[in-house]
Amino acid sequence: MRHDRYPVEASTSLLEFEFYSEGPKGRVKKRVKIVQFGRDSTVYNLGFGDIGANGEIDDLVVTNNNDSQKVLATVAHAVYEFFEKHPHCFIYAAGSTKARTRLYRIGIANNLAEITTDFVVYGFCEDTWEIFRREKNFEAFLIKKISKFGV
Repeated sequence: MRHDRYPVEASTSLLEFEFYSEGPKGRVKKRVKIVQFGRDSTVYNLGFGDIGANGEIDDLVVTNNNDSQKVLATVAHAVYEFFEKHPHCFIYAAGSTKARTRLYRIGIANNLAEITTDFVVYGFCEDTWEIFRREKNFEAFLIKKISKFGV
């Protein structure tokens, strides 16, 4: 993506990524965790948030570090990295709140031309998956890497 991003530390499986957000609230450790839905599933869930005191992701905390674009670009980078090792899989993403899902939708919409050179993005609304459209309020997203032979 064309936005600045933070450096990340990735697991060898490319299923976990950690980085630090830096801003007026200080240096905040964040984690992206990508988890397979089922043992034989090709669909993975993307989880993301601050690392809480218990060492787990807190996806409800609001950091307010004035770096949301940079943080989202870093999460997008993690998605790109994941697909390098898992090119035939899907990533499912939904915000932990409606406001966060809206933020993800805006991020996708603002970068759609760039995203669709590498990925197909679907949105979920009214019990149906469809190709992502900027003007629609989706409840969740499904991302698939475009192979050099097509979808």
